[in-house]
Amino acid sequence: MQYETVIGLEVHVELATNSKIFCSCSAHSFGAEPNAHVCPACCGMPGMLPVVNKRVVDYGMKAGLMLNCDINRVTTFDKKSYYYPDLPAAYQTTQWFAPVAVNGLVEIETSKGKKQVRIKQIHMEEDAGKLVHDIREDTTHVDYNRTSVPLIEIVSQPDLSSAEEVEAYLERLKTLLRYAKVAECEMAHGTMRCDVNLSVRPAGSDVLGVRTEMKNMNSVEAIKRAIEYETARHIDAIENHTEVLVQETRRWDDIKGKSYAMRTKETAGDYRYFPDPNVMPVVIDDEWFDRIKASLPEFPEVKRARYMDEYGLTAYDAEQLTKSIALCECFEAAYSVCKNAKDAANWSISEVMSILNVRKMTYDQLNINGHALGELILLVSEGKVGRANGKKILAAMFEDTALQPLSFAEANHMIMSNDTGLIESVAKAVVEADPKAVSDYKSGKEKALMALFGKCMKELKGNCDPQTLREILVNIVNAQ
Repeated sequence: MQYETVIGLEVHVELATNSKIFCSCSAHSFGAEPNAHVCPACCGMPGMLPVVNKRVVDYGMKAGLMLNCDINRVTTFDKKSYYYPDLPAAYQTTQWFAPVAVNGLVEIETSKGKKQVRIKQIHMEEDAGKLVHDIREDTTHVDYNRTSVPLIEIVSQPDLSSAEEVEAYLERLKTLLRYAKVAECEMAHGTMRCDVNLSVRPAGSDVLGVRTEMKNMNSVEAIKRAIEYETARHIDAIENHTEVLVQETRRWDDIKGKSYAMRTKETAGDYRYFPDPNVMPVVIDDEWFDRIKASLPEFPEVKRARYMDEYGLTAYDAEQLTKSIALCECFEAAYSVCKNAKDAANWSISEVMSILNVRKMTYDQLNINGHALGELILLVSEGKVGRANGKKILAAMFEDTALQPLSFAEANHMIMSNDTGLIESVAKAVVEADPKAVSDYKSGKEKALMALFGKCMKELKGNCDPQTLREILVNIVNAQ
């Protein structure tokens, strides 16, 4: 019998606000000492009242609009009751009855073509703390830094059917939320996490099978492996009766490549949702809504088409640039200075990306001054600085975002020399010091001339016009 997998995702995204959702503690605690960013409010101390961070609502609305959702003009917060050591108040403040956004739609593309994935809702909530298990001491520590960090949870309908579609969906979410600058979406930092709800049914059936939820996945690759394993487990249970499938929450062990039962899956009734009396409803008026809508960025596919139509870039160049909003902004700022879209694209795609790769930085960590990049491109294209030195200046720009390319080039003796007398004297010295290379070149070995050329460039520190140097060098060699 043929089977099909039915998948729905719950994607938790940490919002890029400076402070937490209900207090003024810093929301940025990655790498910080445990319990360094906490206060009585986010530690759930009695008598402490929450105050809603307006920026969180801004970002929640913006995320909803990016995912084609309807925005609830009156959105409320509710208490979700459950006891766990990393939840100090014994309940989580979330949204159940009136989430900030509902009924969205995201289009993805895989090897099988385009597909639309429906978004059930996006709700705002506070994050829980973090349990740190010490195997050596047989002890579990609790770090409350992450408690009350603002999250949005993006709940999809069960419209996905494969690991490939899940990957495409997550990448699309990352791109859109990063374009809107509402979230980092970096799974390695824990700012994007995903729970997978999965069931299996006979192909063509419209009846959903027994659903399990998988947690503890910290990468797209882990999610893909978990989907493949869980799908095989469900099919084996159905066909061979190896186990009785039950609705439950399972933990994924990426080292062993297996999932393990954690607990029977709770229902909404188990959480005893009720309106939080300490948080007033948030009313989104027309002015507020219109301001957020006007702040939406140009969508990646629209920007890609504009780059080709307006700037004449190839489809490849446009595709590479629009992978990141930071790269787009750098390119556009550089173009505004150098007025050469092809040069600005080439430097952004090849040289800038190369340095990012060496430094193991993501596109969205790019923070160089785009206008300064445009000035550097002009210096190189006008022949004032050699390409090799241009790359050195670019690398220095990653260290100092305030660096001025021309001033740096002058201070480090990188300005191209037009002194043909100096070039000629250096070329003569290099030729006289290497008679074998001269002999090899005259016998037809072109590489010998390039060796001499390289030595001359080294002596001149790359500060001369390559064509001028070659002409002078050839004349000197032929005169020997």
